[in-house]
Amino acid sequence: MRATAALLEQPGQPFVLTEVDLDEPRPDEVLVRLAGVGICGTDLEFATFFPTPALLGHEGSGIVEKVGAHVTSVRPGDSVTMSFASCGTCTLCRTGSPAYCRSFDAVNFSGRRPDGSTAVTHEGREVNAHFLGQSSFASHVVAPERAVVRIDSSLDLLRAGPFGCGFQTGAGGVLNVLQPRPGSSIAVFGAGAVGVAAIIAASLSGCAVVAAVDVNPAKLEAARGYGATHTVDSSAGPTADQLAALVPEGFDFVIDTTGREDVLRTAVESLGPLGRAGVIGVGPSESMSFDWRSILNGRSVTGIIGGSSLPQVFLPKLLELNAKGQFPVEKMITYFPFEQINEAVAAVRSGAVGKAVLTF
Repeated sequence: MRATAALLEQPGQPFVLTEVDLDEPRPDEVLVRLAGVGICGTDLEFATFFPTPALLGHEGSGIVEKVGAHVTSVRPGDSVTMSFASCGTCTLCRTGSPAYCRSFDAVNFSGRRPDGSTAVTHEGREVNAHFLGQSSFASHVVAPERAVVRIDSSLDLLRAGPFGCGFQTGAGGVLNVLQPRPGSSIAVFGAGAVGVAAIIAASLSGCAVVAAVDVNPAKLEAARGYGATHTVDSSAGPTADQLAALVPEGFDFVIDTTGREDVLRTAVESLGPLGRAGVIGVGPSESMSFDWRSILNGRSVTGIIGGSSLPQVFLPKLLELNAKGQFPVEKMITYFPFEQINEAVAAVRSGAVGKAVLTF
């Protein structure tokens, strides 16, 4: 079938709207008609180097149109949001940790199905797709069943897409991994979409101190509306000194969403004894380094993918919290028609919007 897609013809170049051809879904696949798709920092990062022609996008939500013969979890007409793919057969998948699937890179970042094929072609050329189980910068996607999550039909589909990556990642990092106890302290480095989700989750967990750290005063002011008890403007003076003034004995937990070596070093060094750092940012730094003394006294650094969640369980719960007004991320969403994808990307890059969602 034909679908309208935002194709990346060359790394680092604008997206080009065009028509692509999609395979019929295989026995373990689902055809989804998109309602909305969020733009995530991971899309923008991979757009600088992913093999082209490429179809990115991984925060999609929509309606199931067709299912393969072996699909049992969804049926045509179901409302769904989509998340990362996983093999379903390795030990980690089978024990409820698909975010750490032993084939994670192969099934999410190779641009191909596990057998090396692609469901997307453009003018006879194979397109590198299947990005994080989706490639949802398109009107329709062919996704593996394991990447599709059925949600209640009463939920706002346009709002649901970003829950599959950014919001799930930030919230899961706190709720599933760090699990702060009531009264504890946490600092969240980066007050974008992922950071805001972490801040809300920390507030829901009863943290007494929730410090948002950023260089953008507007983001810091917005963070207070999501539950931050304190804000730290890194451009206004040494971040370490400002954090020490808030919690002299050191923070119990920190979350880094920036992917910057200097920021993560500051985050780890701001921990107190037995403090835990969660690393969930994909950013510009290829390596991280610390003074060995900064992880003594029981401090630990944990990498977190996809909020360490089982999407089929965690996403419906997170969306239910949102529907009840307890996870109000919709305040940071700005909607753009799909045709304005490049304008939306520019707004995300500049920080003019917190979370851009493309609508169909």
